[in-house]
Amino acid sequence: MCKKCGKAIGLAEIVRSSTCEFCGADLHSCVNCTFYSQGSHYDCREPNAELVRDKERANFCDYFSVNRAIGGGAGSGASKAESARNAFAALFGS
Repeated sequence: MCKKCGKAIGLAEIVRSSTCEFCGADLHSCVNCTFYSQGSHYDCREPNAELVRDKERANFCDYFSVNRAIGGGAGSGASKAESARNAFAALFGS
């Protein structure tokens, strides 16, 4: 889901130039990544990632993995488990 508008991402693959079809936001950005964790080192749980200053703009990060659970989604068990892991990682910095 797009972090900016909360709409479902209808793309099979997200590349650096991908944008949300509803709001035009960059999709290959930190805020749409599974590793994004505000408060972590560089706001990222990937220890080898380099600093990206603008977390909402497209970037060249090789570790990017789209976070399909952003925005609440359909409430599947997998997204609840991922949300719990993200909350734990944000709390304990792991």
